[in-house]
Amino acid sequence: MSTVPAAPAPAPFSIRAAELRDVTAIVQLIRDLAEFEHLTHLLQVTPEKLRPHLFGERPVVEALVAESAGESGGDVVGFALYFTNFSTFLAQPGLYLEDLYVQPSQRGRGVGEALLSRVGRIAVERDYGRFEWSVLDWNANAIRFYEKMGATVMPDWRICRVTGEALQRFRG
Repeated sequence: MSTVPAAPAPAPFSIRAAELRDVTAIVQLIRDLAEFEHLTHLLQVTPEKLRPHLFGERPVVEALVAESAGESGGDVVGFALYFTNFSTFLAQPGLYLEDLYVQPSQRGRGVGEALLSRVGRIAVERDYGRFEWSVLDWNANAIRFYEKMGATVMPDWRICRVTGEALQRFRG
């Protein structure tokens, strides 16, 4: 008697390029991320403000979404938002991951790993020299996850940022 191997269980999620219909869900995930990072006081994102940067005449960012598996189409449960940067030392473009977020109820299922791997694969396919991102120094779980994925946390580098009134002073 021969046995037929059981069909593999369907993946609990899929990863795809973000579409216009995902903007509201992405904005909600950004709000959730800001809450997690205790940065809601900086939040200004709305679907109307994000939409042209993802899907307008001159998009400046790209995004992937993780969608839960479901018979009637799933919910967006995570996202990765990234953009092209440039390394003068390598004389090559790179990808910068601005945000990666997975709903807490979906963590531990491989969603974050799949999103990070897909963005890394995009960098390789485009023949880019680097794939970079920042992580908060108190987020030990994220640091462990990124190191497990092969990332080096750069100990000697600090992010410099100019926003708001300080940025406006550059007008001259």
